[in-house]
Order: sequence, then C-alpha cells, then structure tokens
Amino acid sequence: MTSLQRSQSIIREAGISMTQTTEEKLLIYKGRPLRRSGNELYYGNLSDSHIIFMQILSFDEINGSEVAGKVHVQLLSNNTNLPPKSRIIKESDKNGLYNAMDIGAIWLERALSE
Repeated sequence: MTSLQRSQSIIREAGISMTQTTEEKLLIYKGRPLRRSGNELYYGNLSDSHIIFMQILSFDEINGSEVAGKVHVQLLSNNTNLPPKSRIIKESDKNGLYNAMDIGAIWLERALSE
C-alpha cells in the first residue's frame, strides 16, 4: 500500500472532513486543524495554549486496507519556555485512530477551556 493510500485510509477511518483553501488542502476535525507528517499527526491551532500530538506506532490490515493500529497520543503545552519533557501534560496509547482522535479532542477541549 502506498503512502497516499495509507493516508486516505486513515482519514476515512477517523471520519475527518477535508476543506480546500487557496494555499493547501486543510484537514478539519471537530472544528480544529489536523496536520499530518509521515506517521505523526498534529491536532489544534499552534497559536492556542495546547495542541495534540499523535504518532501512529503500528498498522493493521482490515478488509485489504491498511489502517492505524496502535496510536500514541500526547497533550502538549505550547509554552516554548518549558523543556520538551515538561511540555507533555497527558499521554496514552490507543487502539485505532478514531479512539486516539476522540480522546485527543476531549483533552484539548478541556485544556483550552481552563
């Protein structure tokens, strides 16, 4: 499976919508931007106080399509004055991208409302 097919499969699995901007295709999930670079996903606005980082650790084959298996999720502070380890507020491993996106969206919403 190519990288593009893997990306499309991951996007379909998580129920992510895609909008077109003049500069690039921007993925939106629950009203916030979602960016992907290889097996890493970033969810949220970089200008906000927190962001979600997700790393796909494994892939599973379901009905001939490769989908995200184990995903590591972290709620990160955008405070650049903190050392990298101290910026990690919460972290967890989830099975499947949908579960990772779900808990990530909950964590981010709660962190931004504080």
